[in-house]
Amino acid sequence: MEPRAGVSKQDIREQIWDYMEARNLADFPRPVHHRIPNFKGSYLACQNIKDLAVFARTQEVKVDPDKPLEGVRLLALQSKKTLLVPTPRLRTGLFNKITPPPGATKDVLRKCATSQGVKNYSTPVGLDSRVLVDLVVVGSVAVSEKGWRIGKGEGYADLEYSMMVSMGAVSQGTPVVTIVHDCQVVDIPETLLEDHDLTVDYILTPTRVITTGCERPKPTGIVWSKISCEMMGKMPVLRSLHCREEQAGKDVTLRDKRQSPPGARAALSTVRSPRELPSLESGSLQGDDVPSSTVYVGNLPRDARVSELKRALSARGAAPSRLTWQGPQRGAFLHYRDPAEAWQAISRLQGFCLGANTARVALARRQGASGPAGGRAGEPHPDP
Repeated sequence: MEPRAGVSKQDIREQIWDYMEARNLADFPRPVHHRIPNFKGSYLACQNIKDLAVFARTQEVKVDPDKPLEGVRLLALQSKKTLLVPTPRLRTGLFNKITPPPGATKDVLRKCATSQGVKNYSTPVGLDSRVLVDLVVVGSVAVSEKGWRIGKGEGYADLEYSMMVSMGAVSQGTPVVTIVHDCQVVDIPETLLEDHDLTVDYILTPTRVITTGCERPKPTGIVWSKISCEMMGKMPVLRSLHCREEQAGKDVTLRDKRQSPPGARAALSTVRSPRELPSLESGSLQGDDVPSSTVYVGNLPRDARVSELKRALSARGAAPSRLTWQGPQRGAFLHYRDPAEAWQAISRLQGFCLGANTARVALARRQGASGPAGGRAGEPHPDP
């Protein structure tokens, strides 16, 4: 199957999905649209990885949680390799390490290799863990013999790889394998590729083992200009990496970060007391104090002074444009100019301490008119 001339990535995805459904080449779950297709013969294709010298040498392998890659996850466990699987949508971290119970039978290992097994037999792997991945196995919707790859369009495999680069878990020499049906191997115009797109070194199908010889460089790290505030909000691990790279002096400007006028800088204005500014009990905040740009800092020391908090925030590079002090409640609301600046502050305040207290830092949100506490509409409060 060859794609039409002048097609986009999405055109190629739709062609593949339609073709596989029309010819009944797919297995559960169906339909395959908007998925990494689970295809008939996927287990046979996975077996071909045993013919790769890079698999025999590997000690630590990262395999995506897609259904057609289940056979590779099983082989990795049977071969006593360390198996890492990305957490779903990266919401609770980057990796989970699959740890079968002692003396696990083949049937138990099969369960460990499934999506349910990944939940039941795994432990999180933190950013500070010493991870050195020898082999990366990803799913694809389409791939070319040159090594160009197209995923399902959400960008998780590309982002996962970039995050592994940022934490030092992979290098340009780490081989990448994808496993697909023969019909998913198509010509892909190189003009469709971008710098953040992951390429592959080996393609396994039920009938072929293809060495791509791809020389196009793989992603060299996270391209922050393609990361949105929404993504930062959903992925704590991404916020941690953002903080690390910012502290290392890298450009970590987000995609939807509005640029400040020349010479402008975020500085603390005079702190206004609850009498001067509507408080949580008395009504909604005015102006542009929307939840998406307001950060709550709680668990402050009982004797904390606002001047101490101001100095500490400035030292962290997280000075807001305005601050609402909630001293009796041992907290404060930090008001920033836009959501990107708020998320940047949250990233910078990871592990923030004032005195002997580790502060609670979270995006504030407004409580609706019928909130559990009977608050009025528009009132901000700590996000649980």
